[in-house]
Amino acid sequence: MINLSVNLNAVALLRNRRDLPWPDLADIGRLALGAGAAGLTVHPRPDERHIRRDDVFVLRDMLRQEYPDKEYNIEGFPDERWLRIVEEARPDQATLVPDAPDQATSDHGWDFAAQADFLRPIVQDLKRLGIRVSLFANPDPEGLEIAKELGADRIEIYTGPYGQAYADRQRQTQELQKIAFTAQQAQALRLGVNAGHDLTVQNLTPLVMAVPNLDEVSIGHALIADALRFGMPETVKRFRRALGHPV
Repeated sequence: MINLSVNLNAVALLRNRRDLPWPDLADIGRLALGAGAAGLTVHPRPDERHIRRDDVFVLRDMLRQEYPDKEYNIEGFPDERWLRIVEEARPDQATLVPDAPDQATSDHGWDFAAQADFLRPIVQDLKRLGIRVSLFANPDPEGLEIAKELGADRIEIYTGPYGQAYADRQRQTQELQKIAFTAQQAQALRLGVNAGHDLTVQNLTPLVMAVPNLDEVSIGHALIADALRFGMPETVKRFRRALGHPV
C-alpha cells in the first residue's frame, strides 16, 4: 500500500501567527497517526517561518515513544544547519530539495547532472547514518541514472504542475503522463518513488492509477485545509481512501 505522510508545516505556520503554543504540533500529529497516517513530514527552513528547530525534536520524541512503527521524514535544502538537525534527529527518511532560503515553497527538482558533485558526499554521509535518502525530482526522467549513481534510495516527484492544473483537464492529463513516465524510468533503475505537492483527495486516485507502485505521498496544504472542514482524523481517512486503503 502507498504510505501517507502528513506534512505539518501549515499547522506550524498557523501557530506562529501568535506567540502561543497552539495548535500543538505533537497533538495534531497524534490525530493524524491515530487515524492511519504512515508518518509525519517536516521542513525546517532557515527562517523558521513554520517548523522550528525545537519542533523537529518534539515530534521525533513523540514518534519514537508513542508510534515506533511510524516514519519520520525531514525535508529541506542540505545546508550545514539542516544537516546538523538531520544528523541529530536521525529520521527514517531525509528528502533533499533544491530550495533557496527565500522560496515560498518547493517548486522544482534537482538538476542532477549540474549538482551531482554537491549532492554525492551529502547522500553518502546520510546513508552512513542509516537514513533513507530521497531526492526531489522534476516530472522528467532526465538525470535519474545520476540520482541512482549518487546512492539515492528514492526520488520524490514534484507534482505541483499536476495539482495546479485542476481546472484544465487536458493539461492535467499531460502532467500526469509526465509523472507516470518518470516513475516508470525510476523504478526501472530500482529507485523508489515518492510524490508530493498540491495533491488532493480529487487528484490522488488518478495518480495512483497511473503510478500504482508509488511508495509514499507527502501531503500538507490540501490535507490541512480539508482538516479545517472535516477534522484531522476524518481527513486522513479520506486521503487514505483515495490512495486505495481500506478504511
